[in-house]
Amino acid sequence: MLRRREPVPFAFLAEADRFRSNVTPPPRERASLSQIAGRWLLGLTIVAALVGSLVLGMPALSPDQSSAQTQQSQASEGR
Repeated sequence: MLRRREPVPFAFLAEADRFRSNVTPPPRERASLSQIAGRWLLGLTIVAALVGSLVLGMPALSPDQSSAQTQQSQASEGR
């Protein structure tokens, strides 16, 4: 069946990508020295926390060879 082609009700939306405004947005405010220092301090704090968690967490994640041998020898002595 052939459909009759009707105009799009909101044709201006299809043309919106071609529309350019002549109004420029206001320039961004420059961050003050205290804001920049605060951002750096926050970033360094986050990085230090991640590094600290790795330093403290790595010994817990590494397998301890001496305790594994001790547990195995105690288990075999009980037999």
